[in-house]
Amino acid sequence: MSAARILTRPGAIATSLIMIPLAAVVGLPFYYVVVNTFKTQAETTMAPLALPTTLNLDNYLTVFSEIPVVQSFLNTVYVTAAAILLMLLIGSMAAFSVILRASRLVTVLLVIAFLVPGQVTLIPLYRMLSQAQLVDTLEGLIILYSGGSVFCYFLIVGYMRTLPGEVIEAARIDGAGPWQIYWRIALPLIRPILITVGVFQTMWVWNDFLTPVVFISSTEKQTLVLQTYKAVGEFTTDWPMFLTLSVVVLIPMVVFFIFMQRYIVRGLVAGSVKG
Repeated sequence: MSAARILTRPGAIATSLIMIPLAAVVGLPFYYVVVNTFKTQAETTMAPLALPTTLNLDNYLTVFSEIPVVQSFLNTVYVTAAAILLMLLIGSMAAFSVILRASRLVTVLLVIAFLVPGQVTLIPLYRMLSQAQLVDTLEGLIILYSGGSVFCYFLIVGYMRTLPGEVIEAARIDGAGPWQIYWRIALPLIRPILITVGVFQTMWVWNDFLTPVVFISSTEKQTLVLQTYKAVGEFTTDWPMFLTLSVVVLIPMVVFFIFMQRYIVRGLVAGSVKG
């Protein structure tokens, strides 16, 4: 069946009539944020949804000249990359060990840990990091984010259960140890789900606000999200500046998601149909 005939089917037309308005509603906040970065405070107040009268780049110039955006960007990249690597490593190793030994106790304990709200643990975590002298350090943030390994575990273990057991048994017969099986066999086979989980966790760490605002106080160690928060004043807010910082924070994630979305679908679909 040709693409033209598919598009003219009643079901496809009805879907388009529903999805196009919904897409417009979802895209309206993004439009609002972007257009107001090219306006002054007065223009934003008078006509927030109107197009800018001129292409005013003063807000972007001010952001990059007065705010340490580059340093905050590097801090965010460092924390995100290191935390994602730790989460994927710990989550995949935990999933592999459960698959090998079929331990239900570990799964139960991880379920309990996953159900505990993160806000409940903020005070105990702060005390623990304070004793370890890791408060107000990027390394402390990385350790905190590594707790997301529990989420990685649950997604990876479901995918790993679909791996052919004959391959692992054959490696055992050939004399391969658990570490060799994990590193040389399991990891290459679960690459699609690792990419999928990595994308999800990257967006979480990059956009997280609660953890940095509690554990980071030094200006030179702040992440991009904290810089955006600083644009909100106690009595007044420079909205164009705030929205410009928001765009600076969002652009890397938008580009990242556009390039990685096909891997998300591929990893989830592959995990659902294997075996």
